[in-house]
Amino acid sequence: MSAQWSERREAGGRFAIWLIRAAGLYAGRGFARTWLYPITLYFYFRRTRERRDSREFLTLALGRPARAWDILKHIHSYAATILDRIYLLHDTTLDRFDLRVHGLDQIETEIARGRGVLLLGSHFGSFEALRALTLRRPEVNLRVVMDLKQTRALNELLHALNPGIAANVIDAGVDPGALALSLHEAAQQHALIGLLADRARAHEATAPVEFFGRTAHIPVAGYQIASMLDLPVVLAFGVYLGGNRYDLHFETLAQNIKIPRSDRAAQLQGWAQLFSARLEHYARQYPYNWFNFYDFWDRPAERADVRGSTATATG
Repeated sequence: MSAQWSERREAGGRFAIWLIRAAGLYAGRGFARTWLYPITLYFYFRRTRERRDSREFLTLALGRPARAWDILKHIHSYAATILDRIYLLHDTTLDRFDLRVHGLDQIETEIARGRGVLLLGSHFGSFEALRALTLRRPEVNLRVVMDLKQTRALNELLHALNPGIAANVIDAGVDPGALALSLHEAAQQHALIGLLADRARAHEATAPVEFFGRTAHIPVAGYQIASMLDLPVVLAFGVYLGGNRYDLHFETLAQNIKIPRSDRAAQLQGWAQLFSARLEHYARQYPYNWFNFYDFWDRPAERADVRGSTATATG
Protein backbone atom coordinates (compact mmCIF):
# COMPACT_ATOMS: atom_id res chain seq x y z
CA MET A 1 0.00 0.00 0.00
CA SER A 2 1.39 3.38 -0.98
CA ALA A 3 1.89 6.16 1.53
CA GLN A 4 -1.13 8.33 2.15
CA TRP A 5 -1.11 11.62 0.24
CA SER A 6 -0.53 13.66 3.40
CA GLU A 7 2.71 11.78 4.04
CA ARG A 8 4.16 12.63 0.65
CA ARG A 9 6.75 15.40 0.71
CA GLU A 10 5.77 18.63 -0.97
CA ALA A 11 6.74 18.74 -4.61
CA GLY A 12 9.41 21.40 -4.99
CA GLY A 13 11.01 23.57 -2.36
CA ARG A 14 10.41 27.17 -1.43
CA PHE A 15 13.17 28.42 -3.71
CA ALA A 16 11.79 26.62 -6.77
CA ILE A 17 8.25 27.82 -6.10
CA TRP A 18 9.29 31.43 -5.56
CA LEU A 19 11.47 31.24 -8.68
CA ILE A 20 8.38 30.28 -10.68
CA ARG A 21 6.53 33.19 -9.08
CA ALA A 22 9.24 35.66 -10.10
CA ALA A 23 9.37 34.31 -13.64
CA GLY A 24 5.59 34.35 -13.91
CA LEU A 25 5.07 37.86 -12.63
CA TYR A 26 8.07 39.68 -14.07
CA ALA A 27 8.90 37.76 -17.26
CA GLY A 28 5.33 37.01 -18.27
CA ARG A 29 3.13 33.96 -18.52
CA GLY A 30 4.42 33.00 -21.96
CA PHE A 31 8.02 32.85 -20.78
CA ALA A 32 7.10 31.07 -17.56
CA ARG A 33 5.17 28.39 -19.48
CA THR A 34 8.33 27.41 -21.38
CA TRP A 35 9.72 26.19 -18.06
CA LEU A 36 6.84 23.75 -17.70
CA TYR A 37 8.51 21.37 -20.14
CA PRO A 38 11.76 20.79 -18.20
CA ILE A 39 9.75 20.76 -14.97
CA THR A 40 7.50 18.05 -16.43
CA LEU A 41 10.51 15.95 -17.44
CA TYR A 42 12.10 16.43 -14.03
CA PHE A 43 9.07 15.15 -12.15
CA TYR A 44 8.48 12.35 -14.64
CA PHE A 45 11.92 10.91 -13.96
CA ARG A 46 12.30 11.90 -10.29
CA ARG A 47 8.87 11.13 -8.80
CA THR A 48 8.52 7.45 -9.55
CA ARG A 49 5.52 6.84 -7.29
CA GLU A 50 3.55 9.69 -8.80
CA ARG A 51 4.46 8.41 -12.27
CA ARG A 52 3.19 4.95 -11.34
CA ASP A 53 -0.05 6.31 -9.87
CA SER A 54 -0.62 8.52 -12.91
CA ARG A 55 -0.23 5.51 -15.18
CA GLU A 56 -2.72 3.49 -13.11
CA PHE A 57 -5.36 6.22 -13.15
CA LEU A 58 -4.95 7.08 -16.83
CA THR A 59 -5.20 3.43 -17.81
CA LEU A 60 -8.61 3.32 -16.13
CA ALA A 61 -9.76 6.69 -17.47
CA LEU A 62 -8.55 6.21 -21.04
CA GLY A 63 -9.65 2.59 -21.31
CA ARG A 64 -6.24 1.52 -22.60
CA PRO A 65 -2.70 1.18 -21.24
CA ALA A 66 -1.34 4.64 -20.51
CA ARG A 67 1.79 5.55 -22.45
CA ALA A 68 4.71 7.74 -21.42
CA TRP A 69 3.26 10.61 -23.47
CA ASP A 70 -0.01 10.38 -21.54
CA ILE A 71 1.80 10.62 -18.21
CA LEU A 72 3.89 13.56 -19.41
CA LYS A 73 0.73 15.33 -20.55
CA HIS A 74 -0.85 14.62 -17.17
CA ILE A 75 2.09 16.13 -15.26
CA HIS A 76 2.27 19.10 -17.63
CA SER A 77 -1.42 19.88 -17.10
CA TYR A 78 -0.89 19.86 -13.35
CA ALA A 79 2.15 22.14 -13.61
CA ALA A 80 0.23 24.52 -15.90
CA THR A 81 -2.62 24.92 -13.39
CA ILE A 82 -0.12 25.51 -10.58
CA LEU A 83 1.49 28.29 -12.61
CA ASP A 84 -1.88 29.81 -13.42
CA ARG A 85 -2.70 30.03 -9.71
CA ILE A 86 -0.25 32.95 -9.66
CA TYR A 87 -2.38 34.89 -12.14
CA LEU A 88 -5.76 33.75 -10.87
CA LEU A 89 -4.89 35.02 -7.41
CA HIS A 90 -2.73 38.03 -8.27
CA ASP A 91 -4.50 39.70 -11.17
CA THR A 92 -7.32 42.17 -10.62
CA THR A 93 -8.99 40.88 -13.78
CA LEU A 94 -9.04 37.59 -15.66
CA ASP A 95 -8.54 39.14 -19.10
CA ARG A 96 -5.60 36.88 -19.90
CA PHE A 97 -7.86 33.79 -19.65
CA ASP A 98 -10.60 32.43 -21.85
CA LEU A 99 -12.80 31.39 -18.93
CA ARG A 100 -16.34 30.14 -19.52
CA VAL A 101 -18.78 29.58 -16.69
CA HIS A 102 -21.59 27.01 -16.82
CA GLY A 103 -24.35 26.76 -14.23
CA LEU A 104 -23.67 30.08 -12.54
CA ASP A 105 -27.43 30.51 -12.24
CA GLN A 106 -27.47 27.60 -9.78
CA ILE A 107 -25.09 29.46 -7.47
CA GLU A 108 -27.04 32.70 -7.88
CA THR A 109 -30.32 30.94 -7.09
CA GLU A 110 -28.96 29.67 -3.78
CA ILE A 111 -27.37 33.02 -2.92
CA ALA A 112 -30.68 34.76 -3.62
CA ARG A 113 -32.31 32.62 -0.92
CA GLY A 114 -30.29 34.60 1.62
CA ARG A 115 -28.23 31.80 3.12
CA GLY A 116 -24.76 30.40 2.84
CA VAL A 117 -23.75 27.78 0.29
CA LEU A 118 -21.39 24.84 0.68
CA LEU A 119 -19.31 24.55 -2.49
CA LEU A 120 -17.72 21.13 -2.92
CA GLY A 121 -14.67 20.92 -5.14
CA SER A 122 -11.90 18.40 -5.66
CA HIS A 123 -8.28 18.01 -6.67
CA PHE A 124 -9.44 18.15 -10.26
CA GLY A 125 -8.56 21.00 -12.58
CA SER A 126 -8.34 24.41 -10.95
CA PHE A 127 -10.31 25.28 -7.82
CA GLU A 128 -8.72 28.76 -7.96
CA ALA A 129 -10.75 29.47 -11.10
CA LEU A 130 -13.59 30.10 -8.66
CA ARG A 131 -12.17 33.57 -8.35
CA ALA A 132 -14.00 34.32 -11.58
CA LEU A 133 -17.18 34.16 -9.56
CA THR A 134 -16.00 36.72 -7.01
CA LEU A 135 -14.93 39.10 -9.79
CA ARG A 136 -18.30 38.83 -11.48
CA ARG A 137 -20.15 39.01 -8.17
CA PRO A 138 -17.97 41.14 -5.84
CA GLU A 139 -20.59 40.94 -3.10
CA VAL A 140 -20.02 37.17 -2.79
CA ASN A 141 -18.14 36.29 0.39
CA LEU A 142 -15.97 33.32 -0.60
CA ARG A 143 -14.38 31.38 2.26
CA VAL A 144 -12.15 28.40 1.51
CA VAL A 145 -11.51 25.56 3.97
CA MET A 146 -7.96 24.22 3.73
CA ASP A 147 -5.32 22.61 5.90
CA LEU A 148 -2.53 25.17 6.14
CA LYS A 149 -0.08 22.54 7.40
CA GLN A 150 -0.02 20.86 3.99
CA THR A 151 1.97 22.41 1.09
CA ARG A 152 3.31 25.18 3.31
CA ALA A 153 5.62 26.65 0.68
CA LEU A 154 2.86 26.94 -1.91
CA ASN A 155 0.44 28.44 0.61
CA GLU A 156 3.03 31.04 1.64
CA LEU A 157 3.48 31.98 -2.00
CA LEU A 158 -0.23 32.33 -2.65
CA HIS A 159 -0.74 34.43 0.46
CA ALA A 160 2.15 36.68 -0.56
CA LEU A 161 0.52 37.16 -3.96
CA ASN A 162 -2.80 38.13 -2.42
CA PRO A 163 -2.79 38.84 1.34
CA GLY A 164 -6.57 39.07 1.32
CA ILE A 165 -6.71 35.33 0.75
CA ALA A 166 -5.34 34.60 4.22
CA ALA A 167 -8.26 36.43 5.82
CA ASN A 168 -10.74 34.30 3.87
CA VAL A 169 -9.19 30.91 4.65
CA ILE A 170 -10.77 28.67 7.28
CA ASP A 171 -7.98 26.52 8.67
CA ALA A 172 -9.02 22.86 8.77
CA GLY A 173 -6.01 22.06 10.96
CA VAL A 174 -7.40 23.69 14.11
CA ASP A 175 -9.26 21.76 16.82
CA PRO A 176 -12.80 20.61 15.88
CA GLY A 177 -14.51 23.11 18.19
CA ALA A 178 -12.75 26.11 16.67
CA LEU A 179 -13.38 24.79 13.17
CA ALA A 180 -17.08 24.29 13.85
CA LEU A 181 -17.32 27.86 15.18
CA SER A 182 -15.60 29.30 12.10
CA LEU A 183 -17.90 27.38 9.78
CA HIS A 184 -20.97 28.49 11.72
CA GLU A 185 -19.88 32.14 11.54
CA ALA A 186 -19.27 31.86 7.77
CA ALA A 187 -22.71 30.32 7.26
CA GLN A 188 -24.31 33.11 9.31
CA GLN A 189 -22.60 35.63 7.03
CA HIS A 190 -24.18 33.88 4.00
CA ALA A 191 -20.73 32.98 2.71
CA LEU A 192 -19.86 30.66 -0.13
CA ILE A 193 -17.83 28.02 1.74
CA GLY A 194 -15.42 26.12 -0.53
CA LEU A 195 -14.32 22.64 0.53
CA LEU A 196 -12.34 19.96 -1.31
CA ALA A 197 -14.25 16.73 -0.89
CA ASP A 198 -12.21 14.01 -2.57
CA ARG A 199 -9.13 13.58 -0.37
CA ALA A 200 -9.20 12.50 3.27
CA ARG A 201 -6.60 13.16 5.92
CA ALA A 202 -5.40 10.49 8.35
CA HIS A 203 -8.09 9.45 10.87
CA GLU A 204 -10.78 11.43 9.04
CA ALA A 205 -14.20 9.87 8.59
CA THR A 206 -14.77 8.43 5.13
CA ALA A 207 -17.31 6.37 3.21
CA PRO A 208 -16.68 3.72 0.55
CA VAL A 209 -17.73 4.69 -2.96
CA GLU A 210 -17.41 3.18 -6.40
CA PHE A 211 -15.00 5.16 -8.54
CA PHE A 212 -13.93 3.89 -11.97
CA GLY A 213 -15.18 0.44 -11.05
CA ARG A 214 -13.11 0.21 -7.88
CA THR A 215 -13.75 1.02 -4.25
CA ALA A 216 -12.35 4.30 -2.96
CA HIS A 217 -12.80 5.98 0.41
CA ILE A 218 -13.60 9.69 0.37
CA PRO A 219 -14.36 12.10 3.22
CA VAL A 220 -17.89 12.73 4.43
CA ALA A 221 -17.26 15.97 6.35
CA GLY A 222 -18.95 18.11 3.72
CA TYR A 223 -22.30 16.34 4.04
CA GLN A 224 -22.12 16.47 7.83
CA ILE A 225 -21.42 20.20 7.67
CA ALA A 226 -24.28 20.78 5.24
CA SER A 227 -26.65 18.87 7.51
CA MET A 228 -25.60 20.65 10.71
CA LEU A 229 -25.60 24.16 9.20
CA ASP A 230 -28.60 23.65 6.89
CA LEU A 231 -26.63 24.61 3.78
CA PRO A 232 -27.37 23.77 0.14
CA VAL A 233 -24.54 21.91 -1.60
CA VAL A 234 -23.22 22.94 -5.01
CA LEU A 235 -20.46 21.08 -6.87
CA ALA A 236 -17.68 22.98 -8.65
CA PHE A 237 -15.38 21.66 -11.37
CA GLY A 238 -12.79 24.01 -12.87
CA VAL A 239 -11.65 22.24 -16.06
CA TYR A 240 -8.31 23.18 -17.62
CA LEU A 241 -8.56 22.89 -21.42
CA GLY A 242 -5.00 23.84 -22.30
CA GLY A 243 -3.41 27.16 -23.12
CA ASN A 244 -5.40 29.91 -21.44
CA ARG A 245 -8.76 28.11 -21.55
CA TYR A 246 -10.79 27.08 -18.52
CA ASP A 247 -14.38 25.90 -18.16
CA LEU A 248 -16.01 26.32 -14.75
CA HIS A 249 -19.00 24.07 -14.07
CA PHE A 250 -21.46 24.44 -11.17
CA GLU A 251 -24.05 21.80 -10.30
CA THR A 252 -26.46 21.71 -7.39
CA LEU A 253 -26.06 18.44 -5.51
CA ALA A 254 -28.72 19.14 -2.88
CA GLN A 255 -30.74 22.10 -1.64
CA ASN A 256 -31.13 20.43 1.71
CA ILE A 257 -29.29 17.56 3.40
CA LYS A 258 -30.62 15.97 6.56
CA ILE A 259 -28.76 13.04 8.07
CA PRO A 260 -30.73 11.23 10.79
CA ARG A 261 -28.73 9.41 13.43
CA SER A 262 -30.69 6.22 12.84
CA ASP A 263 -29.45 5.95 9.24
CA ARG A 264 -26.29 8.00 9.42
CA ALA A 265 -23.76 5.70 7.72
CA ALA A 266 -26.04 4.86 4.80
CA GLN A 267 -26.99 8.50 4.24
CA LEU A 268 -23.37 9.68 4.28
CA GLN A 269 -22.36 6.91 1.92
CA GLY A 270 -25.21 7.81 -0.43
CA TRP A 271 -24.20 11.47 -0.67
CA ALA A 272 -20.54 10.54 -1.08
CA GLN A 273 -21.48 8.19 -3.92
CA LEU A 274 -23.42 10.94 -5.70
CA PHE A 275 -20.38 13.22 -5.47
CA SER A 276 -18.11 10.40 -6.66
CA ALA A 277 -20.33 9.75 -9.68
CA ARG A 278 -20.15 13.40 -10.80
CA LEU A 279 -16.39 13.50 -10.19
CA GLU A 280 -15.97 10.37 -12.31
CA HIS A 281 -18.13 11.92 -15.03
CA TYR A 282 -15.74 14.86 -15.39
CA ALA A 283 -12.60 12.78 -14.86
CA ARG A 284 -13.60 10.52 -17.74
CA GLN A 285 -14.15 13.51 -20.02
CA TYR A 286 -11.00 15.33 -18.91
CA PRO A 287 -8.61 12.71 -17.47
CA TYR A 288 -5.55 14.98 -17.55
CA ASN A 289 -7.28 17.24 -14.99
CA TRP A 290 -7.10 14.54 -12.31
CA PHE A 291 -4.50 15.73 -9.78
CA ASN A 292 -4.53 13.05 -7.09
CA PHE A 293 -1.05 11.65 -7.71
CA TYR A 294 -1.24 8.81 -5.22
CA ASP A 295 -3.01 5.45 -4.97
CA PHE A 296 -6.52 6.81 -4.69
CA TRP A 297 -8.03 3.38 -4.15
CA ASP A 298 -5.85 2.34 -1.23
CA ARG A 299 -7.45 2.69 2.18
CA PRO A 300 -4.99 3.57 4.98
CA ALA A 301 -4.98 1.09 7.84
CA GLU A 302 -6.20 3.68 10.32
CA ARG A 303 -9.26 5.61 9.12
CA ALA A 304 -12.27 6.73 11.14
CA ASP A 305 -15.60 4.97 10.58
CA VAL A 306 -18.51 7.20 9.60
CA ARG A 307 -20.69 5.61 12.26
CA GLY A 308 -18.68 7.15 15.06
CA SER A 309 -17.14 10.21 13.47
CA THR A 310 -17.52 13.94 13.90
CA ALA A 311 -17.29 16.42 11.08
CA THR A 312 -13.75 17.37 10.19
CA ALA A 313 -13.18 19.51 7.13
CA THR A 314 -10.54 18.57 4.62
CA GLY A 315 -8.48 20.64 2.20
